[in-house]
Amino acid sequence: MSNRNSQANKQAARERLRAERERQAKKERTRRQLIVAGSVVAVLAVAGGIGLAVANSGGSGGGSGSGADVWAKAAKAKPVPPAHTSGPDGTTVVVGKADAKNTLQLFEDPRCPGCAAFEETVGATVEKDISDGKYKAEYHIGTFLDGNLQGTGSKNALSALGAALNVSPDAFLKYKYALYSKQYHPDETGPDKFADDGYLLKVADTVPALKGNAAFQKAVKSGTFDAWAMAMSKEFDSHKDVRSTPTVKMNGAELGTQTAQGPVAPSSVADFTAQVDKNLKK
Repeated sequence: MSNRNSQANKQAARERLRAERERQAKKERTRRQLIVAGSVVAVLAVAGGIGLAVANSGGSGGGSGSGADVWAKAAKAKPVPPAHTSGPDGTTVVVGKADAKNTLQLFEDPRCPGCAAFEETVGATVEKDISDGKYKAEYHIGTFLDGNLQGTGSKNALSALGAALNVSPDAFLKYKYALYSKQYHPDETGPDKFADDGYLLKVADTVPALKGNAAFQKAVKSGTFDAWAMAMSKEFDSHKDVRSTPTVKMNGAELGTQTAQGPVAPSSVADFTAQVDKNLKK
């Protein structure tokens, strides 16, 4: 989980994270342990603020992802909403059957390690539930980690997600899942890989609908949806009750385990499904 408060004690968080990683390395033998480890990292992110990942965040982005001036200009430009969006500036992103009675809300940031842990664990279940009509999913994607960690990767990845959504909702879901995957999600203390268009296109090649898709590639390279990404980020910031990512809600009720630092999103499929079912409209 990533805390939106960038003023917490960053040095203390790094020390706690280093000690926790040493303990995790000794226990990390099974997939289940990996999932649990991801949840622990999420808790540490809340406890210590977003300072868990300050060092070495400066990837040299290409195309639309390079330079703060590009994003300053995008913030002032009129957004070009992708297909399959609605609302002001296309900032309402709902995937699923329109007549689904229930709505799952997900608040995420592309660079968030807790979001990656959640998606790696529960993402496939969310996709199946959407397909089955159990609920529709409403996505709110922020970019606050670019400010906390330095860099532009969250904004650049969100723009690329807009290009994927312009292809289809399914391409959007599968691309988002690929970006959060263990194979491609950048380490929080490593380079800002998502700032590089080439890296985003490499990940996109794992999604059949996006591989070799010239229109998608052009949109990523030219920053077609950069202004939309900034509008989405602004919409995310308007939810003042969302204190960290991932935040998951079912019909407005926040899901997760309550801790002294705040709620932590469900870290297993069983826990997620149980909490979703508890809050479904009959």
